[in-house]
Amino acid sequence: MKTKLIIMGQGLTIEDVVAVARHKQEVELAPEAVERIVQCRAMLERKIEAKEIMYGVNTGIGEFSEVVLNDDQVKDFQKYLIYNHAAGIGDAMPEEWVRGAMLGRINVHAHGNSGCRPVITQTLVAMLNKGVTPFVCRKGSVGASGDLAPMSQIALLLMGEGKAYYKGELLDGKEAMDKAGIPIPGLQARDGLATINGSNVLTAMSAIFLFDANNFLKQAEIAAAMSLEALKANMKPYNSKIHEVRGFKGAVRSAAAINKMVQGGDLAENRIKCKVQDAYSMRSTPQVIGTAHDALAWARSQVEIELNGVGDNPIFFPDENIQLSGANFQGSPVALPMDMAGAAITMVCVLSERRMNRLNNPALSVGLPAFLTKGAGMFSGLMLSQYTADMQIVEQRILSAPASIQSIPAAADQEDFVSMGMNTAIKNFQILDNAYGILGIELMAAAQALDFRDYQFGRGTQTAHKVVRKHVDFLDIDRPLYNDHNAMKALVESCEILEAVENEIGRLA
Repeated sequence: MKTKLIIMGQGLTIEDVVAVARHKQEVELAPEAVERIVQCRAMLERKIEAKEIMYGVNTGIGEFSEVVLNDDQVKDFQKYLIYNHAAGIGDAMPEEWVRGAMLGRINVHAHGNSGCRPVITQTLVAMLNKGVTPFVCRKGSVGASGDLAPMSQIALLLMGEGKAYYKGELLDGKEAMDKAGIPIPGLQARDGLATINGSNVLTAMSAIFLFDANNFLKQAEIAAAMSLEALKANMKPYNSKIHEVRGFKGAVRSAAAINKMVQGGDLAENRIKCKVQDAYSMRSTPQVIGTAHDALAWARSQVEIELNGVGDNPIFFPDENIQLSGANFQGSPVALPMDMAGAAITMVCVLSERRMNRLNNPALSVGLPAFLTKGAGMFSGLMLSQYTADMQIVEQRILSAPASIQSIPAAADQEDFVSMGMNTAIKNFQILDNAYGILGIELMAAAQALDFRDYQFGRGTQTAHKVVRKHVDFLDIDRPLYNDHNAMKALVESCEILEAVENEIGRLA
């Protein structure tokens, strides 16, 4: 049985998010976190009793922040706040995105600065552990004042409303909670806003993306090694000294991974004649994939700061008996580096397609048959596979335009700069989906090319080739390739090649 993840308000990593969101690891609030939540709530209730004016507690929100609510309105305000903000549109988010957002919100509450009742946080914990996942529309958040629309669909469950998935069924919210044995806590003063007022959805999505993108980059290095061996590349540009003297960590890491792949092969042992200097798409792979590694490392640092920070407004400080309003809900600290992360994946795919082009092009392939077919003229081989890769790259380029500069003012210009970080998070998954297909095509072409060579390959390359051949046969005569393309895309997404290679030669990073 898996050990529970203890939530303390600090130390949460992207791996933790994946473990809980995707693999259903259970969570538990640390006792000291519960005590902080209790103390913060006690302070809030004293301030309510004293009729101190507090944004979003006894005032309206946004443009209505100057409207002071009476005692009766305070009781109902949280309900109508959630109703009004549950304004998303479109298909359901994957359950792992929603679970990741719930985990992130629990970790925010664990700081003891949010002001909600402890039962609100404990109910979110129970929903994660018992598998009640709210139905949340994919679109609607502008990534400032938090991910208000999607988080409000989560908050509806706290009132026994909305819809949720439970044991594979989409049920009315109260039915899902009842079947899971989770009491409905209802919403009192502050509870609603404390549940929705942070960029938790786009941050959870970004954490999951970064985890998957790192695995993608490792597989890009596997594909590169296979293509390099098939193209009789000069491996001197992969010498660690070249990359260490420049100093970029990503390039050092990438060169080491590719060297590990080809180790033991004739190319690495200088038994194959090669050019003095290859084209950039063969020679500068560590610099390019390494840049992507470095971009993802920065994005990871920002995402993990956000996962472990407090994104509320207002923020309560029980030790000093004060509450401060600000804008920690603003998603820009995550949106900007994640725009870069998506563009980094696109960049690596452009390089992948250029290597695939060299495998296909008889003027560049160092003796390989044109389009990797023995029957040129009668057969076209992998000619159209390049078309398919190219189309997906153009889509990636369109999607790589940054969303973080696309602010449109809202709420009567009270909220006149927003991060649009949800757009970033959504398009990054579209970029990655295309990336799986593009890299799958390079892997298929590289395996085809290796079958035309008669020398010894590195242990890593041999292992990767065997896995490809489990899913796609050698292209002897032309056949419809869409099945092969889809099989290769699914193979990359599954990380089966990566797992097999790392089992054989050790971790690539």
